[in-house]
Amino acid sequence: MLTEAPIQSGSAFGVSSSFSGRRWILRGADSEAARALARDHSISSTLAQILVARGIAAEQIADTLNPTLKRLLPEPLSLKDMDIAVARAKAAIETGEQIAVFGDYDVDGSCSSALMSEFLGAIGRPPRVYIPDRMTEGYGPNAAALLKLKGEGASLVITVDCGAGAAAPLSAAHDAGLDVIVLDHHAVETPPPAIAHVNPNQPGDASGLNHVCAAGVTFLFLVALNRALRDSGWYEKNAVTPRDLMQSLDLVGLATVCDVVPLTGVNRAFVRAGLGRLALLQRPGLVQLAEIAKIQPPFTPYHLGFVFGPRINAGGRVGRCSLGVELLTAANSEAALPLAQMLDRHNRERQSIEASILESAIALAAQQDKAPFILVGEEGWHAGVVGIVASRLKERFGKPAFVAGFEGGVGRGSARSVQGIDIGAAVRAAREAGIIETGGGHAMAAGFSLSTAQLETFRAFLAEQFANAASALSAATSLAIDVLISPAGAQPSLVEEIALAGPYGAGNEEPLVAIPDARIVFADIVGKGHVRLRLAGRDGARLDAIAFRVADTALGKGLLASRGKIIHAAGRLRADEWQGRVRVQLQLEDAAPAGA
Repeated sequence: MLTEAPIQSGSAFGVSSSFSGRRWILRGADSEAARALARDHSISSTLAQILVARGIAAEQIADTLNPTLKRLLPEPLSLKDMDIAVARAKAAIETGEQIAVFGDYDVDGSCSSALMSEFLGAIGRPPRVYIPDRMTEGYGPNAAALLKLKGEGASLVITVDCGAGAAAPLSAAHDAGLDVIVLDHHAVETPPPAIAHVNPNQPGDASGLNHVCAAGVTFLFLVALNRALRDSGWYEKNAVTPRDLMQSLDLVGLATVCDVVPLTGVNRAFVRAGLGRLALLQRPGLVQLAEIAKIQPPFTPYHLGFVFGPRINAGGRVGRCSLGVELLTAANSEAALPLAQMLDRHNRERQSIEASILESAIALAAQQDKAPFILVGEEGWHAGVVGIVASRLKERFGKPAFVAGFEGGVGRGSARSVQGIDIGAAVRAAREAGIIETGGGHAMAAGFSLSTAQLETFRAFLAEQFANAASALSAATSLAIDVLISPAGAQPSLVEEIALAGPYGAGNEEPLVAIPDARIVFADIVGKGHVRLRLAGRDGARLDAIAFRVADTALGKGLLASRGKIIHAAGRLRADEWQGRVRVQLQLEDAAPAGA
């Protein structure tokens, strides 16, 4: 039921403004190139068309369909300062120095901290792991914490997923005689005063690994450190069995998905290998989370990003910030169970807090419809959930969203962006200009702090930064259709074919299928604002579909008002097994009246 997708310069099916106000574009695929790809690599014409439309060349097919670390793992020493970092850590291990790991409280930071803790613990050098309190200490290293670690006996601190922008705290550590290695991925213009700064997004780094998250950087550091210890004979001399780093790839894959970095290059191998490792259910903390969430293998990036991730994040949002790393390093099920239960409770608490704030945030954001970005903030908004609220606003309004929660006139905020607009750069520029107190991040996500008095100045600054963002916003909100099908063509085999080019996520979006000229034979609101519907093709074949959290949006209202009418639908196919029968459903992304 596949229709060849010719190159089109206009809107797909003439949809220039869908129910949600988006323009649809049909990705163009060279038909001859797609046929050749299908023939030469023994793949279906459907998959070949999708790959060609996305610019995948024949020589890239192997790494696209079977991304492996054997082929894609880069040389760790290609990262700037990696050799210095490895030498200093190796010396600390050899002389028995006390090492401390200073991590962030999100999934990437928790996974990075767990990676370090597991490796050092396995070779007899267990580190002191320090996760700052989000509400009292904020993000990243602070001088008081670093000096506390020195007072406890640490002579080397390794920061993971933080530290790149902590110039003042690291200067204080240096003055106190404390060595600091920074393993980070957040972009900075000026390196911090550390003995080594390993960061693919720093000036002078030529590794080309700017898409790798902190856990990926940490993994590469451990690969290099493990090699250095082995080559020097340290393992043999001390009768130590090296840790098998492959056992930790579940953490790297989890962090890669949850930090929303592009799933390109080695990141695809990290996630593919991580999912395979996670399916073995050998990490007690993730076993307990899976049982609580009532999920089982095989897992997908969806499970990483929307089941495991939010629960691990919940401690850093509304609970004890170290809960995530404690869960991930729990030695057995008995230790992991209460931690998993606590994180699940915190996640439900987070959802309740988020819902109450989101309603107000949406109302404020709706008043900014003519601006190329959203900036909202209120006294009393919980700083632990502003990042999630920013994500919801970005999804709903299709533009960058900045959300701050204030307490006593001091605000902590998070920002989320759309493809093509680098909010990390904007936040760093505001910090350097003195517009806000602190700030940093990467293209798609950033954090900042400011006072109530700075809010409107920050708004004016962002207006200047995004003054020429119209074309990027238009491109980001357009819907790129990969392939056309009919309801009859939505078969489990098609879902399996599409999955071959995964894992999908940021930078490698799951293919979008369009179903033209389908009649809505049923539509109603279910659950918490979801719209469930049934589509019928011209031949009478039917396909169930669902659009999440849209009941009060233009899309939801358009769907409900189109009962019995012909529409064009676009979404992603999902296959679920129930009582031995596989059923395909369309997770609807957008729709438009036929003839729009």
